[in-house]
Amino acid sequence: MFIVFLRFSAERDKAGQLIQAHKDWLKRGFDDGIFLLAGSLQPQAGGMILASGITLAQLEKRVSSDPFVAEDVVQAEIVAVTPSKADIRLEFLLSDMGS
Repeated sequence: MFIVFLRFSAERDKAGQLIQAHKDWLKRGFDDGIFLLAGSLQPQAGGMILASGITLAQLEKRVSSDPFVAEDVVQAEIVAVTPSKADIRLEFLLSDMGS
């Protein structure tokens, strides 16, 4: 499992032009069953994604295709996480085989 941090760069002013393409990219990640959660970093620092069921190399390729990453609106950081304990509502995360 991975947490992807997408932190705004100096080019963040391009975000408005690319937001729909970024949203489409996020939707594909959810549709493909790779993205489990996405949200904003506060205060207005960028975003984060929880990803599962994918290798690091595959995720790096997917993240590099995000229009925000490709156009340097955000800098991406991928952190690998091995869950070992979870609330009963999130126990499915403990069986993650993709990271």
